[in-house]
Amino acid sequence: MNAGFWIRFGAGLLDGIIVGIPLAIISLLISGSMEGLNYMTESLSFLYSLLIPVFWKGFTIGKRICGIKIQKLDGTPPGIGTMLLRHLLCSLIYAVTFGIAAIVSAFMVGLREDKRAIHDLIAGTEVVYSE
Repeated sequence: MNAGFWIRFGAGLLDGIIVGIPLAIISLLISGSMEGLNYMTESLSFLYSLLIPVFWKGFTIGKRICGIKIQKLDGTPPGIGTMLLRHLLCSLIYAVTFGIAAIVSAFMVGLREDKRAIHDLIAGTEVVYSE
């Protein structure tokens, strides 16, 4: 069963709290200033969202807590190529459209029967409840 908007939002929020806050603190300690904080935190956060689902078979910490995971349409876990498509290409699309595509994606997850966003359609993925 595909995961809808609110459970995906909750998983993202948990990732932000559990991973984002410690990353910001670590980045501040490493860089020693607020200037390097944003760049370093964003870089580490990007690597987290790109690599952790590959190593954890579609889960992030937030997704595991919420009982959902990313998978390819054939049911297999995402690989690095899939996650690159999901994040890099879609980040570019969201940036070029000044965030409008991100808003459209949120509506797609909420309104489409298959609950797939733009990044899911491009990468051939879906977010489903884990067994």
